[in-house]
This record gives sequence, C-alpha cells and structure tokens, in this order.
Amino acid sequence: MLIFPILSMLFPIIKIIGGSIKYLCRHIIQQILMRRLLLSSFLISSFFQASAQFRTPAQQQILTNEDSLQNGIAKTKTIISGYGSAFYQSNANDKTATMGLDRAVLFVGHQFNKRIAFFSELEVENAVASSGAKGEVSMEQAFLKFNLNQHQYIVAGLFIPRIGIINENHLPVNFNGVERPIVETIIIPATWREVGIGFYGSSNQLPLNYSIGLMNGLNGQDFTHGTGLLEGRAEGSMANAGNLALTGALQYHVGHFKFQVSGYMGGTIGLRRRAADSLALNSGSFGTPIYLGEANIQWAADGFSAKALGTFINYPEADKINQAFASNIAQSIYGAYAEFAYNWLHVRSKKRQFVTFARYELLDLNATIPGNGLYDGTLKQNHLIVGASYLPIPNVVLKADVRLLNTGDQNPALLINPSPNALPYQKTNTFINLGIGYSF
Repeated sequence: MLIFPILSMLFPIIKIIGGSIKYLCRHIIQQILMRRLLLSSFLISSFFQASAQFRTPAQQQILTNEDSLQNGIAKTKTIISGYGSAFYQSNANDKTATMGLDRAVLFVGHQFNKRIAFFSELEVENAVASSGAKGEVSMEQAFLKFNLNQHQYIVAGLFIPRIGIINENHLPVNFNGVERPIVETIIIPATWREVGIGFYGSSNQLPLNYSIGLMNGLNGQDFTHGTGLLEGRAEGSMANAGNLALTGALQYHVGHFKFQVSGYMGGTIGLRRRAADSLALNSGSFGTPIYLGEANIQWAADGFSAKALGTFINYPEADKINQAFASNIAQSIYGAYAEFAYNWLHVRSKKRQFVTFARYELLDLNATIPGNGLYDGTLKQNHLIVGASYLPIPNVVLKADVRLLNTGDQNPALLINPSPNALPYQKTNTFINLGIGYSF
C-alpha cells in the first residue's frame, strides 16, 4: 500500500509538529494566565469543545462548479466558477474608515478525460491593479490533476498545499467573520501557493486522508520584520528552484470531529554557493531551513460548530539572515485561535443560515529573537472577534463583526526619526467590520 511509504516520509514533519505543539502550548498557557477571566474562560471552553470548518449541510447541498469538477460530477467539460468579497472597516483609534472590493476570483477548469483535469483561479485584489494602486492581479492556482485511482491523485503546477484550515476553505461563505483569521493570514499565509507537485490520497480502510508535496522554497532574503513568511513567497513568479520545500498533512475523521496535523520544511537560500558563502549562509536544496508545524481540530453538530488551531514556526539560522540582510526577523513565531459558533436556523431551514460566533486569537511574531535582533512588543497580539453572518442561500453571505485588538509595548529603539507630533502608541484598538461574500 502506498500509504505506508507516505507515512514514513511524513514522520520527520510530524516530529517537528510534536515539538512545535509542546512549545506553543507553553506559550499559550502563559498568555491565558495573563488575560482576564472572561477571555480565558472563552478560550478554554472553545478549545475543549473542539472546532469545525466543515461545510454546513446547507452548503453541501449546493456545490459550486469548481466542486463539481473536483468531484468528477460536472455536466460539461469546461467549467466557470468564482468567488469574491467586499468590506467596510472602521478604525476606532484613527477615527477613519475604509471600504473596498477585497477580492474577486474567477475559476476556469477543464476535464480532459476521466483521469486528467485542469484547475485555475485568477484573482484580482483591491479592484485596481495599476501603477500607484494597491491592487494586484495574480494566479491563485493553476495545476493539472491526475487521478490514479478512486483514492489517490497527483497535482502538478501552482497549487495550495494542505496547511491549516483556511488554505483549503478560503471562500467567504466557508468561514466566520469579515476578515480571515489573523493567525491564518499572517503566520500561515492564506491561499499560500507555490509551484510543485503533490500527492493526495485516502485510506480505503480508515477515515484517513494524507498528502505530501514538493515545491519551491521560500526566499529568506525577502523576509521582513513583522511579516512572518509572507514576503518570502514566490507564488509562482520566477521562483528560485535552487532551494526546495517539503509539505505533508494527515487528516482523520471520527464522528463529528476532524483532526489534522500538517507541516512544512524547506530551504530559504537559493543563491549560488559562492554568493551564499560570502554571506556566511548555507545554500542548497534545504540550506538555511525553516520549519512550520500546525495542528487543528474541528467539530460540528446540531447547529453548533467549534474549531481550534495552533501553529509554530522555527527559523534556527535567523541570526545569519539578520547579519546578511539587516532584516531584524525572529527565530520563532507562534499563533493559535479558538472559535465557537451557532446557527440559529439549523432546525427551521436547510438552506438559510444565521450564525453568531466568537473567536479568540493570540500570536507573537517575534516569540524568540536572535542576539542580533530587536524585540517588537507590538507584534505580540491578541484579538477577540464577535460577530454574525446571514446566508439567505448557501452561496451568498452578509457579515458583521467587532474585533478588539490588544498588543504589547512599542520598542522605542525601532522608531527611526519619529515625528515630534506623533501621538503616543495605543496598545488597544477596536475595529468594526461589515462585509458581503459570494461563491458560485
């Protein structure tokens, strides 16, 4: 069976995840003890009730065209699909507000035959992509899928690996809140895609899914202070193939629960050996490696749903990157969140939903700083989000929520030429969010 060699390949990643979870839990406990009783109670109760990011029964009734192609039940060979969202946000501290078209994504897929299909997603962010505008146009996915048998398939091209919850469930109708979870936006980059090849499968004897992927690595030279992995991604644009990355995931379903562990390890320096040596960096396929571990649990039953996720990043040679590129990046990063939700219409309607939810997130983008780095307390944050979503049909959603932000202290050593008129840094802030979303 192919599952055994796959599991053996995943073992190093699972080992990394185990150590990461141990470290993460220690930090989470410390954070919880420092918070008010109300927030602590919320996090603990939500975590032990588990969590869920399943599609609701209503959403399962109406598949998007993309889902139809993925499941091999499309009525036509070429499929058009898509999703999008728009938002309004009010910032209490700045006394400002913004609104815009967050994203509009067009999916085009084609079924060549029973075994081979093509998938693509073209994304426009912030409406306008031109000189001076904040928007961009990019390919979110573009890959070929080769079905090997009923339980296994291969993907090749630009694809999103199975890491976290939101990466594979990023449609606005599939998550609570106007904004995607902060932890799965900053620490685990949402819709994180790279070029490579992936193998996916499921056991024919156990409710177990597994995946492993090989893709281009991150670019450590582009890492910047306070942005985690975000700036190091190539996203299919002239990626340096001199360094590679390995990802893997295991999912297990039992009853109303779904458990997942996933991991990433890859090199971050794709420079020629002589150039890397001159900077005292290790190059090669997995040179100057970075590691990410993630675990989550999801649960849904009788209108209730809950989920919890924890993730940890370790960059052992961050000090060498700081020395070579003056980046001031962290050696370790962690984040976690827990969410509980209830659909008040689960008995009265099979299609309409009115969901209220609460989510608590904590993260530290510089949990451990190398000796040549400067600590930034503003990157140690916790967020409490409370809101509601109304879905008149499973593919359209209206959202509203309030996000309360609390951070650590600002480090004066990081302020360069501060304005004499600058207001004192405020450690707390409140954001009011309104949004709409769709998928088809």
